[in-house]
Amino acid sequence: MPVRITAEQARRLALALQGLADPPRRKLTADGLLALIERIGFVQVDSVNAVARAHHMILFARNQTYRPALLQRLLEREGRLFENWTHDAAIIPTRFYPYWQVRFERDRARLAKRYRRWFAEHHDDGRIEAMLDHIRQNGAVMARDFSDRERPRGGFWDWHPDKVALEFLWRTGELTIARRQGFQKVYDLVERVIPAEARGGLPSHEAFVDWACRSALERLGFGTPAQIAGFWDLVSLGEAKLWCAANAEQAMPAVLEPADGSPPRPVFARGDIEALLEALPESPARVRVLSPFDPLLRDRKRLLALFNFDYRIEIFVPASRRRYGYYVFPLLEADRLIGRIDMKGNAAQRLLEVSGLWLEPGRRLGRGRRERLDAELDRVRRFIGADAVRYADGHLKKS
Repeated sequence: MPVRITAEQARRLALALQGLADPPRRKLTADGLLALIERIGFVQVDSVNAVARAHHMILFARNQTYRPALLQRLLEREGRLFENWTHDAAIIPTRFYPYWQVRFERDRARLAKRYRRWFAEHHDDGRIEAMLDHIRQNGAVMARDFSDRERPRGGFWDWHPDKVALEFLWRTGELTIARRQGFQKVYDLVERVIPAEARGGLPSHEAFVDWACRSALERLGFGTPAQIAGFWDLVSLGEAKLWCAANAEQAMPAVLEPADGSPPRPVFARGDIEALLEALPESPARVRVLSPFDPLLRDRKRLLALFNFDYRIEIFVPASRRRYGYYVFPLLEADRLIGRIDMKGNAAQRLLEVSGLWLEPGRRLGRGRRERLDAELDRVRRFIGADAVRYADGHLKKS
């Protein structure tokens, strides 16, 4: 009989597997940070910097001793992390690089036609090869090194052709990101950046699909074939379905009882799901601010099923039609998402500015919750180097 997973169990398991049930004050070392990212799977990178970059907020939410210098060390100096693509740009453990080599082969076939058609339309067929030769001869580059070039309209966010060439070469594994400078990518040859031991032979198709599905399910705990395929965005839905059907011991049939009141739904669960559910840790009672790009939130349908929390980023919603704000952060308290907060860092005045707070129906801002929220905002304030938190009513809370 399939294992039944209650909404409470599902929430607590998701938090545990995603590192959000860990002791948040435990000192984080470089090795510990790498282990955390391997456990999460990847950390999404995004350009918006309302308070701090998404990848820093994701890691800080799990451990308050996290500091960006640790990530920079692993990524730029030691090569134990690399940046490429999952469902979006992400920081990924280099140990997983062999599987991305398969992705590069797939993306080369999938993207080449689109990119080369764009270049052909702009009468510049040789730009990709010319860019690769330039980097071989002259070293790492940034797109802004070529910003004086022509910028034809239409497609690829109106990038200039050199930027398009760099992105194609990065997405298909000829180049990698050596570092970021002012958040701008610095592109270099893979062999100059990725350790040789990570660039071995390509795994077989069977080994690739098995790793992609098995490692996704390990991090999800349970999920549908679509959720398993979508975790890394490495395999197709069809490949995930076939893997689940062929691996009954690793992908056990289970039933999820959703928190949103919808009917129970069939899922596949890890082979050790019953042991996991019997040993679920308690989540820290504190309030924590989550990045809009936190992996816990990425799959909105799954989020609704586990937390009954309906969330969207309103960056691209016209201001007059926004329900909350431009870049609103969900609030996690213990194992519940209790609301969202609109805030931003003001570097010039060294402030963390809070402009809006919305609690979920049935939640109230009692004294204890307000104290927990203030404590979290103070942690975020210190993390970004601000001197005080300023609320919308003008009240200042200083260190």
